[in-house]
Amino acid sequence: MKVSALRLLADARSAKAGGEPAMAARQRTRLAELVTWARTHSPYYRHLYQGLPADLSNLARLPITRKSELMAHFDDWVTDPAVTLAQARAFADDPTRIGAPFAGRYTLTTTSGTTGTHGIFLQDARAGAVTSAMMARMLAGWLSIRDVARIARGGARMALVAPGGGHFASTVAAARLRDRSRIATFSVHQPLDALVAELNAFRPAVLAPYASIGALLAGEAEAGRLHIDPTLVILSAEGLPTPEYARIATALGAKVRTSYACNECPFLSSGCTEGWMHLNADWAVLEPVDEHYQPVAPGEPSHTVLLTNLANHVQPILRYDLGDAVLQRPDACPCGNPGPAVRVQGRAADLLTFPGPGPAGEETPVTLAPLPLATLLEAVPGLELFQIVHTAPTALRIRLRPAPGTDPDALWSQVDTRMRDLLTRHGLGHVTTERASEPPQQNAGGKYRAVIPAATPTSTSTADTP
Repeated sequence: MKVSALRLLADARSAKAGGEPAMAARQRTRLAELVTWARTHSPYYRHLYQGLPADLSNLARLPITRKSELMAHFDDWVTDPAVTLAQARAFADDPTRIGAPFAGRYTLTTTSGTTGTHGIFLQDARAGAVTSAMMARMLAGWLSIRDVARIARGGARMALVAPGGGHFASTVAAARLRDRSRIATFSVHQPLDALVAELNAFRPAVLAPYASIGALLAGEAEAGRLHIDPTLVILSAEGLPTPEYARIATALGAKVRTSYACNECPFLSSGCTEGWMHLNADWAVLEPVDEHYQPVAPGEPSHTVLLTNLANHVQPILRYDLGDAVLQRPDACPCGNPGPAVRVQGRAADLLTFPGPGPAGEETPVTLAPLPLATLLEAVPGLELFQIVHTAPTALRIRLRPAPGTDPDALWSQVDTRMRDLLTRHGLGHVTTERASEPPQQNAGGKYRAVIPAATPTSTSTADTP
């Protein structure tokens, strides 16, 4: 479906200006269009909705969908009959194709499988255009004219701190950008001192790291080693303790904003000055529900959320169990954004700290963020699920679940080699890696944490990687 980027931008601005009624009206229209499209073009949804009434404008009438079921029926789920799971997996397993369009027309991203299933997600041109429009609306709400002028004076350079391999949304976006002098990607897998040196040389006006990396960079600025002057810092993927956001803002002398999104819906929300995430309700629906999938009242924490992406027609996401626990604000947010406001309860950044060698034989702690470790292993072919457990000050125990047909010994060799290489690059060659006999373990919320820091029991933690 051909779309006009300018028309989408104008509509995004109009929807926000019109407040909750304008967003709700667009949501109803787009939901009806999506349901009709899915019913007509997706064999999976045609079967799932068989016997349901013609009018499905009431979202609560629709069945729940889950990643495991959708991936098991991938070829019938997608609405493009030329696309198959075998093709998508072959594309995802080829690192040379990162950033290239899948099948010549789709953006492909992968998820880490925190619910026990790897996901492969496609975004069509329409969904990509909506993502760009929501990004523009988000930045317009964050930046003043003075901020824009400051970014321009700083060369309008943007630094994305993201995985160096794998089909992740930020990596894909960076790879497709043409002006590498203004927008650059810096690997989260390199040692912190190397990352600091590269950022000092690049001097970004906008910095977009994982939240835990942002916290580490703030510490480097406080120590006088990081010398950059960004106007805006956009933190993603994880949550941090509330005081950390103010610390990062002070250390980097920048506005700090956050976003809550996922591969299934990369434009889901944007953060505000009050610390809430506002849903882009004109293009997405997020239903907070209890363990029985019944709605929970605003102000009450949910067990999970059901996501509906109204923009993507190649791979319809309808009442999809996302797995995150949220709290929806019961009243209007003072920031003035009309989108429903939520706080995510199920994502937190846990740093791993190891004793490292220092001058004159002294120990200097070395801290690693969890997502760089996790994303390193997500790119290993044949690895269905993994879990890195910090069992002792200098020991990591790695739990693996091989994909069917994968040689476990060969898989461990790849995993161990990658982990040893990363640890060595960070001056942690003395940290041992152990192959666990037990498989990855679920936490109390039913999800699989990719990284479990020391002294954080698996059974009581609620933090999960996205």
